[in-house]
Amino acid sequence: MKHYSVMMKECLDGLSIKKNGVYVDGTLGRAGHSSEILKLIPDGKLISFDRDQQAILESKDKLDNIGDNYLLVHSNFSNLKEELKKLDITSFDGLLLDLGVSSPQFDEGERGFSYRYDARLDMRMDQSQKFDAHTIVNTYSQDNLADIFYRYGDESFARAIARNIEKERSLAPIDTTFQLVEIVKKSLPAKVLNKKGHPAKKVFQALRMEVNSEFQELEKVLQDAIEMLNINGRICVISFHSIEDRLVKEAFQKVTKPKKVNPRLPMLDFEMEAPKYRLINKKPIYASEEELEENHRSHSAKLRILERIR
Repeated sequence: MKHYSVMMKECLDGLSIKKNGVYVDGTLGRAGHSSEILKLIPDGKLISFDRDQQAILESKDKLDNIGDNYLLVHSNFSNLKEELKKLDITSFDGLLLDLGVSSPQFDEGERGFSYRYDARLDMRMDQSQKFDAHTIVNTYSQDNLADIFYRYGDESFARAIARNIEKERSLAPIDTTFQLVEIVKKSLPAKVLNKKGHPAKKVFQALRMEVNSEFQELEKVLQDAIEMLNINGRICVISFHSIEDRLVKEAFQKVTKPKKVNPRLPMLDFEMEAPKYRLINKKPIYASEEELEENHRSHSAKLRILERIR
């Protein structure tokens, strides 16, 4: 299956790339964004992260054909600060984060991300970690499962699904994606099952986010990246989930709004500390109509951009 890089033009424009700059792609995937960034920085450096070793292996040849001024780091983007420190890099000119699961991870049935293929429940972006979806489904309490399904998946029938999971696993372990799909289907009323879209989509999304600690990792990388950004540097984040988008929006707003002062204490203009950052777009940027026609996975994508100005 052809792999599409979401909002490529919008990201490259948003990063405002300098040919001698230092840029970080926190979500390498199959090097779609990374390869285009590398083409624009002949005198610069690109550092690309991915927790998926397969992504690292499959991207190297593609990047080698463009240049050798890049480094691939097998690590979660939340380790950005620590990993760059090992490379004697303390700041950079741009960061791109394309959140969520890459197309190949969905399309490789054995990875256990997709409800369309029968495979062991897995969903690990980093295959070296032990914690997986199988562990969650078979060991989490009914209350914890319901909380995850509702909080991360916005699943209205979270309690019924969690209750049926507990009932089924008391008889035998729930090992595969199709076993879980059948439990979800049995938990939903007919009117929901007849709606457009797969009935297990929300549950699988919630499990993936829990397995990979996606929200916690995002909060950490945003905090570190904002601190490490050079003046005139930019951070571009593509999110696909409302909670992800809210975390990005709040992190960006926090550093672009003037600090609150006591209105009873008079201050001169030069005494008031101006923000060091500004929003490039106050509202999220969406994929173009042309892109949406080619790539259905772009429909829920939102791009936010932050710039350091002093």
